[in-house]
Amino acid sequence: MISFKKRCRLEEAMDDPSLEKEKLGAVFRDLNRTNLILGGQRITLHAAGGLLARFPRDSYSIIDMGCGDGDLLRRLARNCRKAQIEASFLGIDNSMAALELAAAKSVEFPEIQYRKASILELDYQKHSCDILLCTLTLHHFTDRDISTLLQSFTCMARLGVVINDLQRNRLAYYLFHVFSLIFIKTKIAKQDGLISIRRGFLREELHCFSSAVPDFDHRIRWRWVFRYLWVMQAKAVPLHE
Repeated sequence: MISFKKRCRLEEAMDDPSLEKEKLGAVFRDLNRTNLILGGQRITLHAAGGLLARFPRDSYSIIDMGCGDGDLLRRLARNCRKAQIEASFLGIDNSMAALELAAAKSVEFPEIQYRKASILELDYQKHSCDILLCTLTLHHFTDRDISTLLQSFTCMARLGVVINDLQRNRLAYYLFHVFSLIFIKTKIAKQDGLISIRRGFLREELHCFSSAVPDFDHRIRWRWVFRYLWVMQAKAVPLHE
C-alpha cells in the first residue's frame, strides 16, 4: 500500500536535463493535452489575470519558472494581446531540449524570451519581475530547497507570485492512473505523473511554507482537479508610475 502521509523522494525522468528532445517533445504533447482536458493551465492564467487587473501598470514583466515547452507563456501572451496589455515574458528552465522546443513553438511571440538556468542557482537580483509564475514545478524540489526558492521568488516579484501545484491525494493518484491509460501515450508521462502526485502537497504543508514569507499576503485555495493555487501578493506594492 502506497503511503501519502509524506512527500516521496522518487525522481522524475523529466528532471534529467539530458533527456532527448524527441522524447521530451512527445512527453510535452501528453502534458499539454492533459492540461487542456483537465484545465490545469486555466488555474494559473486566471490567477495571473487577477494580479494584472488588481495592479494596473503601463507594462508588465512576467517570469515562468520551469517553463517547459512554453505552453503557459504562449497562452498568457495571447490573453495579454487580446486585452491590449503590454507585457514581456521570460521562461526559465534547466533543460536545453525543452527550451529549444519552446523557442521553436514561440517564433510568433517576440515578447517571449527563454533562458537556460538552474532555478536554485538563479541570481534573483538580476531577474526581477512584476509577476512570477511557478506551475507544476515546486513539487520537483525538496522541502529545504522549496524554502530557499520561496525566499528568492518573493525577492524577485514586485507584485505577486502564482504557484499552481498538485495535491498529494490517494484518489488523485488512482484517478490519474485510469486517466493515463486513455489519454496519455508516453511511458515517461504516465510514470512521472504518478510520481508527481506523490511528491505533491497537503494544504497544511503549504501553509507552513507560507509562514516563512511574512512580507506577502497568502491565499491558498484548492482547485479542480486536485490542485492547490497559492497566490502571494506583495504587501508593499510600488505606486503606479
